[in-house]
Amino acid sequence: MPQSSPTFPPLQDGDLLAAIDLGSNSFHMVIARYLLGQLRVVDRLRETVRMADGLDGKGGLSAEARQRALECLARFGQRIRNIPPYRVRALATNTVRQLRSPLSFLMPAETALGHAIEVVNGREEARLIYLGVAHAQPPKPGQRRLVIDIGGGSTEFIIGSGMQPLERESLQAGCIASTRRFFPGGKLSKKRWKDALTEIGAEFQPFAAKYRALGWDEALGSSGTHKAISEICAAMKLSKGAITAQALPQLRDELLRARHINDINLPTLSSERRPIIAGGVLVLEAAFQSLGLQKLLVSKAAMREGILYDIMGRASDNDPRDESVAALTRRYDIDAAQALRVEATAQRLFEQVAESWKLDSDDARMLGWAARLHELGLMIAHSGYHTHGSYVIEHSDIAGFSRQEQQMLAALIRTHRRGVPRTAFDALPDRLLLPARRTAALLRLAVLLHRSHEDDPIPTLDLSVDGNTLSLVLDKVFIDARPLLRADLVGEAEGMAGLGISFRPFVA
Repeated sequence: MPQSSPTFPPLQDGDLLAAIDLGSNSFHMVIARYLLGQLRVVDRLRETVRMADGLDGKGGLSAEARQRALECLARFGQRIRNIPPYRVRALATNTVRQLRSPLSFLMPAETALGHAIEVVNGREEARLIYLGVAHAQPPKPGQRRLVIDIGGGSTEFIIGSGMQPLERESLQAGCIASTRRFFPGGKLSKKRWKDALTEIGAEFQPFAAKYRALGWDEALGSSGTHKAISEICAAMKLSKGAITAQALPQLRDELLRARHINDINLPTLSSERRPIIAGGVLVLEAAFQSLGLQKLLVSKAAMREGILYDIMGRASDNDPRDESVAALTRRYDIDAAQALRVEATAQRLFEQVAESWKLDSDDARMLGWAARLHELGLMIAHSGYHTHGSYVIEHSDIAGFSRQEQQMLAALIRTHRRGVPRTAFDALPDRLLLPARRTAALLRLAVLLHRSHEDDPIPTLDLSVDGNTLSLVLDKVFIDARPLLRADLVGEAEGMAGLGISFRPFVA
């Protein structure tokens, strides 16, 4: 079965890292060695899986697409079976996001790969794409850059400066999805193309004006679609490798002469990309028109490289999730002093039970972030603020966090006080259920112990576990001076029961 991915130990020279990108068209894996603070790629694997072809419009996935995906992941898993799980990160994108029941695919997929698989939202996908491109082709100081990545199911647009994205958008229009949507049966015509351009152009409206106003100094295309189009343009002598506003209409006209996707015959176009090239060219032409593009260069990097650099960041002091949590703290005007009190006590409790409960550093980080954000919902309303905070966390685009990480963080915030709903942890994969419940118990205690918001230190705080029984020992003088806290501790047994944990408070 797959293992969770702790964030320790620190990277050492010679360590291998692996990034897996479960795209809607292809699955990619990149393996790199960490040397002197840099990454050196030692292996790349790519397989055309076409998961998006298996979507039925109701969130179902065909047995054929599912089998192709699982067989590919099993092969990838064989290659990385000797790499520690905390040096591997596998991310699923648009097609898995659209599944009616993602867990029904992810559970066998994780078993096939032998590692955890996370789902990322479109904007997080965009951040990782930009991270990969920026490291592979560092921009000039002060230069602004537009990056476009046309995937199988979605297209990401990012404007960034240096290594930081400034704007991120994800459009539900990729090369597979657009080919199926606008050219059913494979038929091509000028009318269909014109209507499709109008429809996709309308989907650009919410962000195109903002992007044009912000501007950029250069534009880069990331993904196999851009590489294929660039090579076709060069072979047709329409450009010297770049994709231009003059070349695209000529390429489109040549494509439409085929009248059917099966009859497309463009120079350098591979047989595996022929069935989806029409959708890719369509989306790119719509992007050129909506954003006023004149020229697009092709990047040699994509999201998979960004995942590698994200692993490096998580293994150092540059974890992007820390900055996201800090930004949420500021945005929702969270009481920083109270958050630090709760976090310090939660970590104090964590250290005492981590070994017995088999909690790792990922769990410690998640507990710390939940402690810092547990009062986020107070900005909305005091009544049920834990519910409000949980909703905000689960449904926001938070840079650096996968969907499962946000769901776990939301579950911890939802269950840090009052009753624990039966469905609180339903969205989590099985591998996270036990650590989530145990971490939630530690957060509940830390919040309860600091309910009064006082600065007085807690002199005795001894926590022990015996299976799912949690025993807490507090100083008698301390507890006698706080009758409300004593009552809360006695009543907490009921709350803990909702987590499947027996709780016993004592005084020394």
